[in-house]
Amino acid sequence: MSAEFLEIHPINPEFRKIQEAVKVLQKGGIIAYPTDSVYNFGCSLDNKRAIEKLAKLKNIKLKKANFSLVCPDLKSIDEYTNPFSRSIFKALNKNLPGPFTFILNASNKIPKLFDTNKKEIGIRIPDNNICLRIVELLGVPMVTSSIHHEDEIVEYITDPESIFEKFEHQVDLVIDGGIGNNEASTVVDCTNDELDIVRQGIGELEY
Repeated sequence: MSAEFLEIHPINPEFRKIQEAVKVLQKGGIIAYPTDSVYNFGCSLDNKRAIEKLAKLKNIKLKKANFSLVCPDLKSIDEYTNPFSRSIFKALNKNLPGPFTFILNASNKIPKLFDTNKKEIGIRIPDNNICLRIVELLGVPMVTSSIHHEDEIVEYITDPESIFEKFEHQVDLVIDGGIGNNEASTVVDCTNDELDIVRQGIGELEY
């Protein structure tokens, strides 16, 4: 298997090319795609085998994986999270779309999808037209994980051609949406109804 390499305009993504990426996801494929932070791997939430493939690619057991969901907007997260306070909603509304991963209490759908007793889930709504158009057309969130290894920043995070060279036999599609950032999203834990910055990344949280 060799991945396809697909250039998509970062500001005005071509609909035909977005359709192509969505078809790959619908068939259970894994894509490498740009966000507003680092490049990520992604697969469709409604394809269990693809989620298992993503865990294998990241060299972790699915039960132990801390994957996040990329959603197109705040309305679409209701199905996957438990209700949260107005103050948390205001923070999400103020900072999203943006380079943040908000950890929220998960609905009972999440443990079934990840074969675990996971009680929380990371939610991302990146400020990136390519991935937002993809999840809008896909109709379900993407399960996602950043390409870089923990605490290791390497060149292939930022350069889609380098990503292709490294992963062309492990993923189905690499999207070139331009050079990415080399700093990950800011992770904010909201599970105790407070905003607790777990990892300071590229995003500066507005309160």
